[in-house]
Amino acid sequence: MPKKARTPEERSADQGSVDVLQYACDLNCSTTFDRADDMLPCPIGEKGQCCKHCAMGPCRLTKDGQVGVCGATIDTVVARNFARMVAAGSSAHSDHGRGLALTLLEVAEGTATDYAIRDPEKLKEMAYYLDVPVEDRSLNEIAYDVAVKALAEFGKPRGELAYTRRAPAKRQKIWHDLKITPRNIDREVVEMMHRTHMGNDQDAVHILDQAMRTGLADGWGGSMLGTDISDVLFGTPGPVQSEVGLGVLSPDEVNIVLHGHEPTLSEMVVVAASDPELIEYAKSKGAKGIALSGLCCTANEIIMRQGIPTAGNFLEQELAIMTGAVESMVVDVQCIMQGLVGVAKQFHTEVITTSPKAKITGATHIEFEEGHALEIAKGIVRRAIDRFPLRGKTFIPKDRHTTIPGFSHEYIDYALGGLYRGSFRPLNDAIMAGRIRGVVANIGCTNARVQYESMHRYLTEQFIKNDVLVVETGCASVASEKQGFMTPEAALSMAGPGLREVCETVGMSPVLHLGSCVDNSRILTILSQMASEGGLGDDISDIPAVGMAPEWMSEKALSIATYCVASGAYVLMGIHNPVAGSEFVTEHISKGWEASVGGKLEFVTDVEEILRRSLAHIDAKRAALNLPAYDPSKWGHSGDARMNELLELPLEERIKSIYGAAQPAD
Repeated sequence: MPKKARTPEERSADQGSVDVLQYACDLNCSTTFDRADDMLPCPIGEKGQCCKHCAMGPCRLTKDGQVGVCGATIDTVVARNFARMVAAGSSAHSDHGRGLALTLLEVAEGTATDYAIRDPEKLKEMAYYLDVPVEDRSLNEIAYDVAVKALAEFGKPRGELAYTRRAPAKRQKIWHDLKITPRNIDREVVEMMHRTHMGNDQDAVHILDQAMRTGLADGWGGSMLGTDISDVLFGTPGPVQSEVGLGVLSPDEVNIVLHGHEPTLSEMVVVAASDPELIEYAKSKGAKGIALSGLCCTANEIIMRQGIPTAGNFLEQELAIMTGAVESMVVDVQCIMQGLVGVAKQFHTEVITTSPKAKITGATHIEFEEGHALEIAKGIVRRAIDRFPLRGKTFIPKDRHTTIPGFSHEYIDYALGGLYRGSFRPLNDAIMAGRIRGVVANIGCTNARVQYESMHRYLTEQFIKNDVLVVETGCASVASEKQGFMTPEAALSMAGPGLREVCETVGMSPVLHLGSCVDNSRILTILSQMASEGGLGDDISDIPAVGMAPEWMSEKALSIATYCVASGAYVLMGIHNPVAGSEFVTEHISKGWEASVGGKLEFVTDVEEILRRSLAHIDAKRAALNLPAYDPSKWGHSGDARMNELLELPLEERIKSIYGAAQPAD
């Protein structure tokens, strides 16, 4: 029996989304939320108890002691299913990185002339880790060798991933001792698929070890390369002010929404949309100009580098079209719903697919080629302009919020120490002193099975109240942007007293935007630098930090979680437990992994329990480092916010408040 349909308020915690969902009801227009209410999740597959790896199945192992036709136990089946999801997620992120490496190669060869090297220093940093010489060489020569070496990381016949050398020495030794250091990116994914083929690896622990190795190939391989090359080609992000929310859609301009993950396309559309000739063409069609906005991780890419507003995250892709104000939704890869085409047919919107890896039946396909990037981008913009006269009634929510994204690990280093003394020492010192209790990395997706964004918002608010610095990527970051968490002012009104002092001193928000989901590799870099800085142990597993994805839905999230755990982090995932069908696997990825790699993975659906476990873990790590216990009463007696309070007092009371009963000497 289908579940009762939820109201718009039950479906989303975001007011702009609620408004459009109500409008969708009025239009009788179906969304992913309707499908989630209509489609009950399979209770067997949800727990990882179904095996369909051969044609003797599918085998559903629902009884104690039951085995598959081949004799596979529940532990083996659950481990294989989990491992395959990690492999799929790793392949998605890593293939993104490969595409950027190929673009860098074309730039170096002179065949992708619309792109340029925007961050030469980042290129030289990559060269160092990839053993490419830089002295007395041109940027193109360096870029060529870096691109070739980066591409070799996907399939080199011998050795290990070069970027694993960026991890703390203790962490590298753990990987070597366990024989889970990735050799090359493609090999780990292929071997994972081979091992989980029928009749192959049938030991749950052995399968899960390879799952860690496959995840590490993503985090310290494909994703990290993808992030670095994006910075080289498009610039390393720094803070920029912009806006977020469905309300950024323009009522009188041509709206082009860019959705997906790969910045090679979106960066060129940004350039094309500023072309004076195309702007005049838009005016000739009755529009006042051209308005770009982003969705999902493409949104994160273009907001943190170009300041282009964000319309929303994963679950707002259909809602953006339902405003009736979007001329074109241009997509590439990952997290793109097939339902977009059905929704677009009810409006004037054209859905344009651009990647050779991802077509959608019924959408217009315009294949993007880096060698003709700007020409293709201009053609896409012109098509959008031509649709503007077809626009009918529009419904654009009023919700739009100021945000300051763009905190790369390089900028954090600069912000804490300046140009010549950049360092993570001030962050470590703040944690050691107790001003900052610890760090939480809130990452991942949004999920239509729960009240959209509610878990992200609640947990983030509670963490900063408890003096926990929060760093975010992907769709999770958009949820915080819409709550105003990513502004310096949020520290004054929402953060605990210690975190507020740090934010006031540095001039930063209590929640830092680190980029798209592939940019979770920035978090690995930050944690490694914190460990190397000293005072917080000598490995990532020593740091008072937690990772989480409370509303995850993608296999990429499982890959991220796995490589973070294998790097020494405690990771909490919400929604449901995909390995719940096996008590052994559930315990092994928690206690077993903690014993071997120092990190653990747990699936917890209750938001209060996620909060409790996170704070308990942070406090336990503080105690293990012999740091003072968290005591918020020690802080909040200095800084701008305190001075504002004091200035409201009469002079005599102000002096007593500052100096106590004793009067200062004249």
